[in-house]
Amino acid sequence: MKEFDLIKRFFAEQPVQRKDVHLGIGDDCALVSSGEHHHIAITTDTLVAGVHFFANAEPRAIGHKSLAVSLSDLAAMGAEPSWISLAITLPSVDENWVSEFCAGVFELAEYFNVQLIGGDTTSGPLSITVTAQGLLPANKGLSRGGAAVGDWLYVTGELGDAALALKMLQQEVKVAPEYQEVLLAKLHYPKPRVLAGQILKEYASAAIDLSDGLMGDLAHLCQASQVGANIVLDDLPLSAELLANVDADKARELALAGGDDYELLYTVSEDNKVGMETALRNAGVKFTCIGQLNKSMKLTTTLDSNVVHVNAKGFEHFSGD
Repeated sequence: MKEFDLIKRFFAEQPVQRKDVHLGIGDDCALVSSGEHHHIAITTDTLVAGVHFFANAEPRAIGHKSLAVSLSDLAAMGAEPSWISLAITLPSVDENWVSEFCAGVFELAEYFNVQLIGGDTTSGPLSITVTAQGLLPANKGLSRGGAAVGDWLYVTGELGDAALALKMLQQEVKVAPEYQEVLLAKLHYPKPRVLAGQILKEYASAAIDLSDGLMGDLAHLCQASQVGANIVLDDLPLSAELLANVDADKARELALAGGDDYELLYTVSEDNKVGMETALRNAGVKFTCIGQLNKSMKLTTTLDSNVVHVNAKGFEHFSGD
């Protein structure tokens, strides 16, 4: 199948047709309208077979996750997802594989009213690059650099489940059969916290999405804001599935360094704390306060009110000796 036939058959037809897309797939560039008083948030993520997902993973799951990771970035900015571009490199054209991959992409795109407006296809080792763009009211976007000493540290959802699922697939941990499906869904079908992000832009001082592990991503936020932080390990949100399969110490380790959670880590001032909690609770979003920022420029952890040392750096895209 030739490139343009592939694009026409699998990517041009999709469930979302936004009114702000003036020219989509099929030309040299897409044309979109952003509105007079908006900023456009833009993020790009690449997923590579054997690095970010197993090459033999279900194509529908690969499609879902390829889009979810970029939507999670937009969520951390408080942006409304609007448009995506997709560049996919395929070893060969397996029509069944491409059809299932597109189903995974378009199911999530339809849920968040996101339109695919362009991209590229080529031959080579399997990899997927998504550029996602979202709308923000001017001067309303969150960033990593807005936190201040004394702000409270929060996280949405639960942590560590995706990391446990990965350990299970790598045969490093045994998981009871009744928990496997739920944990695998956390790894393969993450749910980007778009609604939470749009609420938090009215209350939070800083935010980051948790892709590389809590400690690693918190370090990025603290560095950008020039603050330190203490995490209260007693308060980490750990699921029943996680605690049923590993002991408490291992569960905390997975929560701190596992990665692939795609939850939001964010900071809120004392003045905005009650308003934020009320707004998220009314929206049905689970959240947990896990610590507070300080002026130490260091990351510390406490357990039972005692300072403890943890070795949890998180995932590193490029690591050396």
